Amino acid sequence: MRTRITELFNIEYPVLLPGMSMISVPKLVAAVSNAGGLGILASGMMSQEEALAAIREVKSLTDKPFGFGASLMIPGAVENVKLALQEEVPLINFSLGKGDWIVEQAHAYGGKVIATVVNERHALAANQYGTDALLVTGHEAAAHGGDVTSLVLIPKLASLVDIPIVAAGGFGTGGGLVAALALGADAIAMGTRFASTQESPVHSNTKQAIVDHGISETIYTTKFDGMPCRIMKTPSAIDYIEQTPDGADMFSVAMRAGPAIQSAIVEGDLNKGVQLIGQVQGLVDDLPTVDELMKKIIAEARVITSELPR
Repeated sequence: MRTRITELFNIEYPVLLPGMSMISVPKLVAAVSNAGGLGILASGMMSQEEALAAIREVKSLTDKPFGFGASLMIPGAVENVKLALQEEVPLINFSLGKGDWIVEQAHAYGGKVIATVVNERHALAANQYGTDALLVTGHEAAAHGGDVTSLVLIPKLASLVDIPIVAAGGFGTGGGLVAALALGADAIAMGTRFASTQESPVHSNTKQAIVDHGISETIYTTKFDGMPCRIMKTPSAIDYIEQTPDGADMFSVAMRAGPAIQSAIVEGDLNKGVQLIGQVQGLVDDLPTVDELMKKIIAEARVITSELPR
């Protein structure tokens, strides 16, 4: 299955693992790349030492292309991106900041750059200063999706830019892949779906909760980490939001979020933890290996495309 994204990154399938803090760790990143897709390492709040170790661990686990993801507004993120550039990571994925300097330095060694965007203004800016592709995050996505759903956002941005688009938010099946391509995207990114695989570091209790929850059992709120954010709807998540006062400053809200996320992902404690999740959780009904999932997605997509002419 060839698209502009598979050609750009020299990968077999147009399926990416987005950089999800505490989830997109070296083992999962390498598993996705080894299965024919492209994994993006999440740097999150890593120190430079931790980021360097993670990059080198991915390199030890795969000889396939992979990426390094960073939200530029997070303290230490700029320094970590500079380190990833020094390590000549094949792909740099940035969000929440201007990445013209990343484009310049990555292109100097033949690397590629994806900007994560949720609206027209940011898409046009990234396209203007030479970003190689866009990761377009719709409203359905876990964590920080935009206000507009993927069904509308993808074709709109595809009509405005001339670079490839990776669609994120609501994708976790072969049918979703075909739909994204039809809307004008060149690949999909699957966060929730890859978080629900055997190689994912998410605790087994939380993985089972993903399987058990439906498409409507999420909450989209600014009271979790200070930005519009989608989380799993649980009694503890509801209590957490109710305990966040109106008008609380973004920094204090964000500081509370980290331990809650860790409780859910690492400890599997959804009585006090909060899990970032997309609406696609309602389409997750098993916990396969990454390779099994990739083969299933591509097989479904091929069957659907073969039947469309009828």
